Amino acid sequence: MNPKLDLQQLSNFVAVARTRNFSRAAEELNVGQSSLSRSIQKLEAVIGQPLFERKPREVVLTDLGELLLGRAEQILSLVEDTFSEITESGKTGRVRLAVIPTIAPFFLPEILRDFRQAHPNISVLVQEDTTQNIIKMCSHGEVDLAILALPLEAKYLDAEPLFEEELVLVVPNGHPLEKKKSIALTDVTEYPFVMLDQAHCLSDNIQTFCKRESLQPISVERTSQLATVQELVSLSHGISMVPKMAERLDASDRRVYRSFSGDKPTRIVAMLCNPYRYESNWVKAFKTFLREFTEKL
Repeated sequence: MNPKLDLQQLSNFVAVARTRNFSRAAEELNVGQSSLSRSIQKLEAVIGQPLFERKPREVVLTDLGELLLGRAEQILSLVEDTFSEITESGKTGRVRLAVIPTIAPFFLPEILRDFRQAHPNISVLVQEDTTQNIIKMCSHGEVDLAILALPLEAKYLDAEPLFEEELVLVVPNGHPLEKKKSIALTDVTEYPFVMLDQAHCLSDNIQTFCKRESLQPISVERTSQLATVQELVSLSHGISMVPKMAERLDASDRRVYRSFSGDKPTRIVAMLCNPYRYESNWVKAFKTFLREFTEKL
């Protein structure tokens, strides 16, 4: 086999394999699609066999492509980890952090501000995405650390619980439930719910709790943003359950938050990392800071 194979070709190959589309991969890599296609063709010439089966709207890995993908990810991870270890002696560093949307805007600002004051030489690069995508990024070494909610299915990744958070009821101002001093789950059965779409784990947290309590919420609207859920509640489109941290930052007088009596719905916020990746001192510093910060909550 011709040994002329470079890391950029492997990186391009992994991007196409992950996105299953040359156009999306080229956009992600910030390169021209024709340039990316030539890179893959050269790689296939080196291998001596096709790595992708080209279809009208996507590309699918061949059996050989599947084999190479696993090896390529290992090689790229090893190179990146080695580079990180070699360069760690420098004075500045970075932490690549992924966070789900129902946590990021409510939880991160204070943490990032305080961490910056304590460690001005470490920059934190934040990426917001759904749980499923974050698990993939953590597995592939695209992020160093993630903050999300349990439960989750993540093979070969370590999830460390940080704290348990109450989920509270939010209703529009003037709603009949606003006047109740004690709200039971049975009180909400007759009202329609505004929920996040299924891509968000918060919906799973709510539905799991309701199922355990033999309650089936009537979902009339779904959206992709928690802020939109709050606004739709204000407009009397329905009621909802949101994390306590969202209530703390809500200054609007158009909606009211109430805790449930008895067994309260909660979610567990956790820190996720890949134990098989090299962990820099910068990442260790952020993990320690995060643990200490959440212990005070």
